[in-house]
Amino acid sequence: MKQEEKTIVIHQPDFMPYLGFFDRLLHADTYVVLETAQYVNGTSKSWMNRDKIKTEKGEQWITVCVKKAPRETKIKDILLIDDGKWQKNNLGLLHQNYRKAEYYKEIMPYVEELYGGSYVYFWDFSFASIRMLIELFGIDIEIIFSSDLNPQGKNNDMIVDIMNKLGAKTYLSGTGAADYYDPAVYERAGIKVIWQEFVHPVYPQQFGAFIPYLSSIDLLFNCGIERSRKILRNPGGNA
Repeated sequence: MKQEEKTIVIHQPDFMPYLGFFDRLLHADTYVVLETAQYVNGTSKSWMNRDKIKTEKGEQWITVCVKKAPRETKIKDILLIDDGKWQKNNLGLLHQNYRKAEYYKEIMPYVEELYGGSYVYFWDFSFASIRMLIELFGIDIEIIFSSDLNPQGKNNDMIVDIMNKLGAKTYLSGTGAADYYDPAVYERAGIKVIWQEFVHPVYPQQFGAFIPYLSSIDLLFNCGIERSRKILRNPGGNA
């Protein structure tokens, strides 16, 4: 495949993201890890260092604790808090709420290996969680780090700069980018923007009525590796 024919996804390394993120990777050829973007925290829309799991009492955040940093700090420069407490707390939350899930014994060793690694920077750990999920979902995709491309500009201009440096012409965007989307920028660069059309699958969960948009780890604990791969690829099918 020629480089210009490739479909590109560009996204920051969020911690254990939801299924829609991995659906996008299934429809792309290259994932650019945007670790050079500004780190955003402390807002209701900030999911970089956290995601949700399902508990007996409903949704609950599971959070990666990071050190405070100036507002303009890039994701790649954010440091983890290294006291070991949040790691222990996260593992405790996952054990407490998924120990009775059907595939706990299959999935938990992968999670324990993730948390058992040695990390200094947030993005290293967060991207390790993404790579773990990519492997569990059986996704084959080229991965490039934005720091190797030295992207210039912000928002649309930055995306176009990355696309130009890759020599690619098709960008697959999540719907969250619609707030700052400027079609003229892409038209001038000759880049086609495709908007993700994600249908969230409904699958067996613990603790009552189904809750969507949780961390992808919820699907894996409840359905296992083989079935989760099928569900992710056929979200409208019978789970």
